[in-house]
Amino acid sequence: MRILIDVNHPAHVHLFRHAAAEWATRGHEVLWTARDKDIVVKLMRNYAIPSELLSTYRRGYVALATEMIARDAKMLRVARKFKPDVMIGTSVTITHVAHLARSRSLYFTESNPAATKLIARLAFPFADLIVTPDAIPPDAMPAKWHRKWITYPGYHELAYLHPNHFSADPTVLEELGVSVGETYFILRLISWGASHDVGHRGLSDEAKRRLIKTLQDHGKVFVTAESTLPRELETLRLSISARRIHHALYYAKMLVGDSQTMTAEAAVLGTPAFRCNSMVGSNALFDELEHKYQLCQSYSPDEEDKMIADIENLMKTPDLDEIWTTRRSKLLSDKIDTAFWISDFVESQAAI
Repeated sequence: MRILIDVNHPAHVHLFRHAAAEWATRGHEVLWTARDKDIVVKLMRNYAIPSELLSTYRRGYVALATEMIARDAKMLRVARKFKPDVMIGTSVTITHVAHLARSRSLYFTESNPAATKLIARLAFPFADLIVTPDAIPPDAMPAKWHRKWITYPGYHELAYLHPNHFSADPTVLEELGVSVGETYFILRLISWGASHDVGHRGLSDEAKRRLIKTLQDHGKVFVTAESTLPRELETLRLSISARRIHHALYYAKMLVGDSQTMTAEAAVLGTPAFRCNSMVGSNALFDELEHKYQLCQSYSPDEEDKMIADIENLMKTPDLDEIWTTRRSKLLSDKIDTAFWISDFVESQAAI
């Protein structure tokens, strides 16, 4: 069996790498294609994953449209040569190319279609199957796509942060320059340049400065960002390998920021997560993490003051670590190892 995996975000390297390793043990042939965005290429090199580079990320609607056309054309050439039985990923490209390459496309997403309307319009009509966590309710998916909609009781993040695949390495503390038991925080800032980010915003510069001052009253602060930081924040930039970020996140006292992905990662690791952006309320996955499992808290940009006040109050909570460990255990008892599910599911679809 031949499986083509297309990735355009660092988290999606993690999403499929354990399933890909399993397919290799079963004798299947896997080809990775990639988009040069953020640290995708660097991360794949770190994991020694060879890939075909299809395009480089560009900002703006016109640039993104031009990139998509070029990416589709290059993917078609690659697919016709590789002849995959199935094409999987989170990109629109596989849905466009699969039919022309006589393959099946399995489109993976964690987003509510209403929150990513443009991507849904470009991908859903062409995908053979649309695969999402079951946190997305039936009324969030347009009825006309229900016939091709598959759900599973997990999250993307549980494909690589489930205990079956992830065990935190305490030596990361030495890399960070912190002692065992010493309190530190991670502030995650994104660039807001993706197609689904247009019209949205995250933390203001003033809120970033206030957050850092608030957090520094309780411990060290490390900043991880997709773009250049103001000079006064650059000295706080987290400088460890991309492969080590989840270990640092596990031992952090708290994650604060405007990122979607890292908020979910912190939540499934049992690290308190505070998220502030204008997408709040538009994704059922985060609603579940917040209201059912109480592992994260979300705020709109107009609620920055409230978020900072809530962080201060949470820091006064006795047995904070134990509370979050219990909540994480509840999540893990309800959810599955997503990587194991993907490996079997994709294999079954390739045989159709």
